[in-house]
Formats: sequence, structure tokens, C-alpha cells
Amino acid sequence: MLETLPLMQSDMWDSVLKTLSDGYDPQIARTALDEAITLIENPDIRHIFDPSALAEVPITAAIAGKRIHGTIDRLLVTETEVLAIDYKTNRVVPHTADACPEGLLRQMGAYAAALRQVFPDHDIRTAILWTRNATLMALPDGLITNALSRALNLDDGAVAT
Repeated sequence: MLETLPLMQSDMWDSVLKTLSDGYDPQIARTALDEAITLIENPDIRHIFDPSALAEVPITAAIAGKRIHGTIDRLLVTETEVLAIDYKTNRVVPHTADACPEGLLRQMGAYAAALRQVFPDHDIRTAILWTRNATLMALPDGLITNALSRALNLDDGAVAT
């Protein structure tokens, strides 16, 4: 929904509910749609849903001799900066970036490392959009870089972890 709703006129949003409700509990579908609309209409984060932002961006890169594949939920690119945003629906939202689960920090570290290869002259930033409370949490580069380095040392095998 966060991929398609921003591209639609708001009077069309309820039509998404009809599609969503097909095969899903109508109450859960309504809650999901309402949560998505709350995010899109939030003035503090509305800029990430700008039509110029890229949605569901596939990325592949070699990092420390290993190939990673991922999909960045939202990518905002300017002449000098790149902001990679991942949506998370966790029920419990950490209060600080340091309290984020290690796996999320590793994921965002991998995205940042890959984006540095694509945009070597840009400032690369990452953030998580917590859908539960409609907050955009910036992730310090050192935090995600350190988390990624711990992931790269998990094993020396050819199988991804």
C-alpha cells in the first residue's frame, strides 16, 4: 500500500480496501489501510512519499566478496544525497537507533554499502519508517556499518546467512 497509495488520488484510496479485503479479514484490511493513510498524510514524513521518490528498488552488490540482494522500500535521491528507507511493522518500536534489532541494522548497513558503490559521490543515509507509530528513525552510519561488519564475519562459507 505504501508503494501504490501515494501515486493515487486520495478519493481512490477506499477502492484499495475492496481489493485488500478480498481474501483477508475486513477488519485487518481496514486497519492496514488506515495505518498506511496515517503515514502518507503525516506532515513530518510526507516528503518520503513524494512522486519523485523511488519505491521497491532492487539492489545487488558485492560486499566483502559476498553478493547481497535486497529491495529498498523507498529511495530518495538528490544531486548530493541518497536516503534509503525501509518500512518496519514491528509491534514494539525501539526508542533509539541503538536499540534496533541487530538484523535490521545489518540490513541497512548492507543497503548503505551497496548504495555507496552506485552513488560514490553522494552522502548515503539510511532510516527506518516505523509504521506502528509513524516515525522516521535516522540510523547513524557508524551503527549500521559496525553491524554489517559483524554480519560479514559470521562465517566463511559460500552460503548466505
